[in-house]
Amino acid sequence: MKSTTKPISENFPRIQETIKSLPFLHKTDLKSLFLDSKKQTKEFLGTQETSAEAESDRRKDMLQVLWSFSVMGVTNFMFLWAIYRQYFPYNLRVHMEKYAYKMMGWVSPNVHVTFHEYTGEHLKRSGAYVAIRNYLSLNSTTRAKRLKANESKDSKSVVLSLDDHEEIEEEFGGVKVKWISNVRTRDNESRWGRSSDERRFFTLTFHRNHRKMITESYIEHVLREGKAIEVRNRERKLFTNNSSQDWFSWRERKWSNVPFEHPATFDTLAMDPAKKEEIKKDLIKFSRGKEYYKKVGKPWKRGYLLHGPPGTGKSTMISAMANFLDYDVYDLELTTVKDNSELKRLLLDTTSKSIIVIEDIDCSLELTGQRKKKEDDDDDEEDEEEKKEAERKEKREREAKQNRVTLSGLLNAIDGLWSACTGEKIIVFTTNFVDKLDPALIRRGRMDNHIQMSYCRYEAFRVLAKNYLEIETHVLYEEIKRLLEETDMSPADVAENLMPKSDEEDENTCLKRLVLALEEAKEKAREMAEEEEKKKARKEERKKEKKKKAEEEEKKKKTGEEETVKKKNKAEENGDASDQENGN
Repeated sequence: MKSTTKPISENFPRIQETIKSLPFLHKTDLKSLFLDSKKQTKEFLGTQETSAEAESDRRKDMLQVLWSFSVMGVTNFMFLWAIYRQYFPYNLRVHMEKYAYKMMGWVSPNVHVTFHEYTGEHLKRSGAYVAIRNYLSLNSTTRAKRLKANESKDSKSVVLSLDDHEEIEEEFGGVKVKWISNVRTRDNESRWGRSSDERRFFTLTFHRNHRKMITESYIEHVLREGKAIEVRNRERKLFTNNSSQDWFSWRERKWSNVPFEHPATFDTLAMDPAKKEEIKKDLIKFSRGKEYYKKVGKPWKRGYLLHGPPGTGKSTMISAMANFLDYDVYDLELTTVKDNSELKRLLLDTTSKSIIVIEDIDCSLELTGQRKKKEDDDDDEEDEEEKKEAERKEKREREAKQNRVTLSGLLNAIDGLWSACTGEKIIVFTTNFVDKLDPALIRRGRMDNHIQMSYCRYEAFRVLAKNYLEIETHVLYEEIKRLLEETDMSPADVAENLMPKSDEEDENTCLKRLVLALEEAKEKAREMAEEEEKKKARKEERKKEKKKKAEEEEKKKKTGEEETVKKKNKAEENGDASDQENGN
C-alpha cells in the first residue's frame, strides 16, 4: 500500500503562505529558517556527545571506587570472621549467634522451619527429611541451578536431586515458599583420632502472614507427596554394616547398600509345597497385622530361625521371603560390631519393611551356650575331633576378646525396649547346628517360627526338575524317589546334577547323572556308617582297656599301701620290743 503523504518540498509554498500571514514571521524566509535550525541542531548534538563521554568517564571512576570498597569490605569481613571463629569460645559464639538470629527475626518478616536428617541425638534417621528430599528431587530438576546426580538401578540413567547449599522456590495456593538444602561439618576429636561429622537439614522459608496455611496444609502436602514418591520409586536394596570408624566420614554411613536383585521366589524354592504355603500365609498375616500387634501390645516384628545342614536353601529362603513381601534386606555382620551400644545404633538406622539377617549365628560370635554349665568329661582322652573343637573354641575366645557384643546385648537389641522403635521388621537367624545355640536366643517370642531346612526329598526334587529341566514326569522318577528316601542329599547338590553342562545334554543325561550321584552318595554314607561303627568300637575298646588299666593301677596302689602299712606296723612292733629289752 502506497503512502498518500506528499514530500515536504511540495508543501513549502503552502507553509510559506501560512507563515506570511503571521505578524512576526511575514518577512522570514522559510528555507533559511530551516537551515539555521539544522545548524543549531548539529551544534547541540556535538555538545551532547561531549557530555556523554564525560558522563561515561565519571561512571567508570565511580565503579572502580565501588569495586575497591567492595574488595576491601569482603577482605575485612573474612579477616574478622576468621578471628571470630578461631579465638571466640564456642559457647560464646553460640550465644552471640542465638541473639543475632533473634535480631534478624525482629527485622525479617519471614519464618524458617528446619528439618534435620537425624533425630534423637543423631540416632534415628528422620522420616520427614527423607520425604522432603524425595519431594524436592521431583521438583528441583527444572528449577535448581546445582543438582546432584546419582546412578539409577540399571546405570543407564541418573537420578537428579538438590545439591548441598542450593535453594529453590515454589508456589502453593498463591503463596511463595523457599527450600534450602544445608549441610554443616564439625570436626570431632576422640581417642581413635579425628573425624568429620556431617549434619544435613532442609530449611523452609515463608512469610509470617501465611504461617497457618503452611504449617497446617503445605507441610502435610509435602510429606504426603514425598512418601508417595518413595513408594513409586522404591528400589529394594541389600545392606551391609560398615565399621564404626567410617560412620562419620563424608562418604560413609552405618550401612552400605547395593540393589537387591536375587531372583529366588517361593515357586522356585525346593521345599514341600504344603510347607511353603504355610510360610507364605504366615508372612501375609504378619505384613497385614499392624493393628493386631498394636491391640495385643507387641512390637510389630517377627523372628524366624532357619536351621539345617549346609546347602539346604536357608539363604534362598531369605531371598524368597524378601521378594514375596517386597522388603529390603539388612545383612548384619556381628564380627564388625564393636559393642552393644553400636549394635543398637545399627538397628535403629534400619527402615521398616525390611528383613534383618544374621547368618550362621553359631559362628558369628561367642554367643552360643554362654549360660550352660560345663560338663565334666567321662575321660581325659582327646582324639582328633576334640582337638579341632578345642582349636575352634580358642579362636572364638580370641574373637570375643576383640569384640564386646554380648548375648545379653543382642537379646536386648532384637527383643528389648529398643526393638519397638521401628516396626514392620522380620529378624532371621540361620544356623547349621541349632543345638549349639543358647535356648534364650531362640525361644518363642524372639524366634517365633522355627523352620527346618532338610535334605532334598521327592517333592522338592520335582520342583527342581521343573525349574532346571522343564519336565514334570520321567521314567526315572520312581528310581530317584526311592534313592532320595534312602539317601541324604542337599537341594544344592541335586540342583547341580540337574543343571545341563552343555547344549548337547538333555533331561535324560541330567537325570541319569543324578541317579549315579545318589547311588555314590548312598555307598559313601554306608561306608561312613561302617567307619563310624568301627571308630565307636575302637573307642569303646580303648575305654575298656583304660578302665582295666586304671583298675589294675588302683589294685597295685592299694596293695602297695597295705604292704606299707604292714611294714610300718612291723617296724613299730620291733621298736616296742627294743624298748622293752632296753628297759629290762
